[in-house]
Amino acid sequence: GKAMFLAGSRFIFLLMFLASSTVLSVSLYLEYGPGLKPCSLCWVQRFFLLAFCIVNLIAYAHASRPKRVMSYSIVSLVLAFAGAMSAVRQVILLRVPPEQLMFCQPDFICMLHNFSLKTALSALFRGSEECVHVSWTVFGLSIPELSLLAFTGLCLLSITQLIRTVVSRMHSPPCDPA
Repeated sequence: GKAMFLAGSRFIFLLMFLASSTVLSVSLYLEYGPGLKPCSLCWVQRFFLLAFCIVNLIAYAHASRPKRVMSYSIVSLVLAFAGAMSAVRQVILLRVPPEQLMFCQPDFICMLHNFSLKTALSALFRGSEECVHVSWTVFGLSIPELSLLAFTGLCLLSITQLIRTVVSRMHSPPCDPA
């Protein structure tokens, strides 16, 4: 019943937290171990990954009702999808011939000091010259492609959690205060 649903949901939130924190740890290792400098889109992906980690850790501890499970699952899906979209943007940039790319912008901190927040964020999502350099691969996949793969997995886990919640609500008695 409801207790089994909540236990299963907590397990999935814990799984999503552990998976996303592992990916975040690997990205930090690549920066501070081999010294790979993250580009602007990498920072965007890290932001969404960190937010995803935090939301799922809180959900693991706090999702004691089906409505909370649904709410945390939706937020998780939105964060994972946004991270996936920034990874898609970077993968697309990797496929564009270098002569078609035009990058000439200051770093993000400089843009924040000199431009509006909207302009700075827009430039951040456009990417920078560093975003198109493939400096490390595993099994023939670049870091942006691996990031997209990770975010896709996190999206699938979030969708699984949503589907479980909807199915559980459909099978619960009408007088259940869920």
